[in-house]
Amino acid sequence: MAISPEGTKPRVRRSSGRITLADVARTAGVAPMTASRALNSPATVNPDMVERVRRAVIETGYVPNLLAGALASARSLLVAVVVPSIASTIYLEFVQALRGALASRGYQVILGESDYAHQSEPALLEALIARRPDAIVTVGAVRSEAGRKRLLASAIPVIETWDMTVEPVDMLVGFSQEDVGRAAADFFFDAGRRSLAIISASDDRAAMRAQGFLAAIRARNPGTEVPSVLIPAPSTLGAGRRAFVDLLTRHASIDAVFCTSDMVALGVLTEAKARGLRIPADVAVMGFGDLNFACDTDPPLTTIRADGKTIGREAARLILERSGATAPTERIVDVGFSVVKRASA
Repeated sequence: MAISPEGTKPRVRRSSGRITLADVARTAGVAPMTASRALNSPATVNPDMVERVRRAVIETGYVPNLLAGALASARSLLVAVVVPSIASTIYLEFVQALRGALASRGYQVILGESDYAHQSEPALLEALIARRPDAIVTVGAVRSEAGRKRLLASAIPVIETWDMTVEPVDMLVGFSQEDVGRAAADFFFDAGRRSLAIISASDDRAAMRAQGFLAAIRARNPGTEVPSVLIPAPSTLGAGRRAFVDLLTRHASIDAVFCTSDMVALGVLTEAKARGLRIPADVAVMGFGDLNFACDTDPPLTTIRADGKTIGREAARLILERSGATAPTERIVDVGFSVVKRASA
């Protein structure tokens, strides 16, 4: 065994190229068991020794092997969150609130992107399940039958969010997308608008908002034609502008437009201003999401807000209740939504 010269620290051996706890212990001049206790149960070790071990961790660049601990405890302390697009700003508050609530209990969040068409959903879920996270959180209900089967077979806690269904895979935190559309139509009718139109993105949740909007109009006026334009998801400002031009070309008499996202509504406001239209005197505009720019548009945007922070915190609560081996107080949490009335409508 190599002996270090007096007054120098033992050299870290790197036969495998990976720093191990034994290397940390050698650098700190303590037994491996002591190093382990200093990292995992510092209250049981002399403070000076704990500090020596911590300095050795920094010096060596050691990262604990969490997989070994996970195998022993059957917990990974990882939560996988599946979003349709990492570019969708509407989910930022949700992810941040979820991460913050879980981080306080030692969990880390990893993100997966499923795309709006769900084509990659089964493969993504399979990859996540294979890594055995402590929970999987999805934005929207899981649509693919293959994905639902894999999740059910895994026995991993699943929280579907931003949606509402009577048959969730496991647990659900969200609201009715169709009720959002109904609320938009009712708002316009109550404001005296009668020639309503809609610009909707092609994803599932936007389609459900559109369905609710159309159903509410036809419940009041059966057989009414509702001008509509369908645009690809994720929706953009430019798509909103072009869709509004399309609506005006075919239906110049419309007096209100519901947009299934604030980004589309921003495009409508931009195009209306370019054409010299008065908002809301000529056309009232409503969006969905209450994104951070909605109150600063010209005029400020009327929209429907779903509280992403509450959805994130409630999802975290369900995960923590399940991890504590207690049944959650409820499997389905309806957080509702609110109409935010501003000058555009």
